[in-house]
Amino acid sequence: MKTRFLTLAFLLGVFGQIASSQTSSINNTASQERVISVNYNKVKGPLNTMFKDCIGAGRANEGLRADWQQQLTYVKKECDFKYIRMHGLLTDDMAVYREDKNGKPEYNYQYIDALFDYLQSVGIKPFVELGFMPSALASGSKTIFWWRGNVTPPKDYDKWGELIRNLTVHFTERYGVEEVKTWYFEVWNEPNLDGFWAGTQEEYFKLYKYSVNAIKGVNKAYRVGGPATAGAAWVPEMIAFCKKNELPLDFVSTHSYGVNQSFLDEYGNTGTVLSKDPMAVSGDVLNSRKQISSSAMPNLELHYTEWSSSYTPSDPIHDSYHEAAYILQKIKQVGNAATSMSYWVFTDIFEESAPRFTPFHGGFGLLNTQGINKPAFYAYKFMNKLGNTELTNTDAASWACKNAKGNVQVLMWDFTNTHPGDSVNNQTYYIRDLPAKSKGKVKVNMAGIPAGNYMLEVYKVGYRVNDAYATYLAMNRPNQLSKQQVELIKKQNDGSAIAKTKVTVKSNGVFSKEMDIRENDVFLLNLVKQ
Repeated sequence: MKTRFLTLAFLLGVFGQIASSQTSSINNTASQERVISVNYNKVKGPLNTMFKDCIGAGRANEGLRADWQQQLTYVKKECDFKYIRMHGLLTDDMAVYREDKNGKPEYNYQYIDALFDYLQSVGIKPFVELGFMPSALASGSKTIFWWRGNVTPPKDYDKWGELIRNLTVHFTERYGVEEVKTWYFEVWNEPNLDGFWAGTQEEYFKLYKYSVNAIKGVNKAYRVGGPATAGAAWVPEMIAFCKKNELPLDFVSTHSYGVNQSFLDEYGNTGTVLSKDPMAVSGDVLNSRKQISSSAMPNLELHYTEWSSSYTPSDPIHDSYHEAAYILQKIKQVGNAATSMSYWVFTDIFEESAPRFTPFHGGFGLLNTQGINKPAFYAYKFMNKLGNTELTNTDAASWACKNAKGNVQVLMWDFTNTHPGDSVNNQTYYIRDLPAKSKGKVKVNMAGIPAGNYMLEVYKVGYRVNDAYATYLAMNRPNQLSKQQVELIKKQNDGSAIAKTKVTVKSNGVFSKEMDIRENDVFLLNLVKQ
């Protein structure tokens, strides 16, 4: 769970003078105005929607809660994630495995069935993380997190392999071969960290061997991969091990986060600092793709099954308006390098360090515990509103798209890393009121638009705009929210269009829109044909 961060520099003219400012925009030394020019008839190709292929969740047992399920149903509807990945599928609170007095394994999948049946009902597939170790099968007592996921290797690898085989057979019988063929099976989580795996790399590879043979023994078409490492580690080693031992490997998975310190801190006590590296997270993804391309298995899928600005669920940048622009910038930089980028996670119903006591505590989620939309949520909702055809666009911090109805969308943002650096931690900096400075103007020029009448819808996220934490801050950060306070925060940050204007495009097909833009603003322009 680690990595770096992002800002691109460009020069702005301000009041006739040239000032240097960090941003994600294209360099423009002649004017303070940023220009995005697109042509309706100049198509780049199908929009790459890897950003919504997968989303994270804390642990499987949380998925049995009514509020968790309500939030996921909502997030699926608004953001359309295809898969979900979570820890703890085999942990004791899922009641999967025990042994009788003679040491004979007994299996129980009632809780897993309830969870996976729900996922099926809302149209989300499981990205199956195989872990952690059932205590009856564990070689030791070392655990992680409040809910005590056992992180030791199995006491008997044959029994582990048989558990995975039996579970895979059960999935096949319940959901059908063709459905399970569409799933992914990922072996363990972050085995390069002592906190998550008490064994060695060699022992992890042994666990992978038993796991992949068990799954492929049921159906060779089922997809299995790993190593699900922190900090983009072990990718060449994983490929080399599978190649040498003639083991199947259908995909590579790993993780990256945008802070430099450590890898694991569920309590947020260490203090994190947002990296100043312009290619934090995205640089890891590009390097992983390079490692795969130069390997003996150059065409493997690459899944970043965890990523975010910070690896701790006690980091207020996750609640900040800065996070929306951060998400968009990272995904834009990654381009086609990753098959999926699974943001960690969709909800603050997340209990690694125990249930949380305050409504905004720096949790990973797109939604807080009460289901309040954070700015990060709107980054994904806005991307989901883009049409399926991407237009040619040279701007580094925007997408321009169209859909089959003839509507045109431009999603644009500024990313500015305003963090002062090592002198202050995120835990101190991002809980403050942080007004956004002006970044001048941005002008969108569209050509080739079919003549006719349109409705221009403008949506925005930024400082005090769909910025739920700012509303919470103005309430003096109460430790508990009343029902009325929750409804007020939701109402003031509901993502409604900030403007709707009737537009007539004449026969020349030209449309232009100019707006003021501030640090870390995000705008979605949706031109809807009437």
